[in-house]
Amino acid sequence: MSDSDAVLAGPAPVPPGRRASGLGLAGAAPRPVERPVPLRQAVYDALTELIITGALQPGEHLVESELAKHLGVSRQPVREALHRLQAEGWVDLRPGQGAFVHVPTEHEVDQLLAVRSLLETESARLAAREAKPEQIARLREFMRDGVEAMQTDDVERLVALNASLHAYVTEVSGNAVLGELISLVDRRMRWYYTPIARHRGAESWDEHGALIDALAAHDEDRASEIMRGHTEKTRKGYHEYMSAGGT
Repeated sequence: MSDSDAVLAGPAPVPPGRRASGLGLAGAAPRPVERPVPLRQAVYDALTELIITGALQPGEHLVESELAKHLGVSRQPVREALHRLQAEGWVDLRPGQGAFVHVPTEHEVDQLLAVRSLLETESARLAAREAKPEQIARLREFMRDGVEAMQTDDVERLVALNASLHAYVTEVSGNAVLGELISLVDRRMRWYYTPIARHRGAESWDEHGALIDALAAHDEDRASEIMRGHTEKTRKGYHEYMSAGGT
């Protein structure tokens, strides 16, 4: 089977934090891509996950040869992936300097969170109408796992569980179009949320618990109110993080 048939293996977790330059792979064990998804897609997905999880930090210089070695591929698919990432706003290509992880602006974050708030507030309202007992039980499982991840300071798992809980609320809503729209912002939301996951911590999961209670009670207005407030607190949390210098 040729290189064009490789599939992504996920990145090793690296604690969040900001670095101005230098490849942030020293603490991540090499994870060669596997098979059989097209190589350029596998490399794109791998680099996106490295950015989202914080292995590659905003502002960090991306060296093709080092990325290729880390992923166990040649430089060509890495170069192609970097161009795609640049087109989608994950990477900045600077003439004469190379590629750098994009540094999100507060305005960009505000725009995305405003869209997310509109979509997920409606998602919560519909979920309160449609929720079945077994779905509420599943949400409470996410809740228990999230609290456990928070207590063990497993940031990568915490972010993943946060995304999974929100995605499941959308699934409970029964609106497939709403689900498609929310999925468009999910990856970038995970990127923005990763550095503030610790900061939001217990408060965020308390809000999740209150939301689940509202869904269980089929209280549409309360569920909408909680979700709207939840996304607003995440927005404020990101601004506080940036005001503190991104630490």
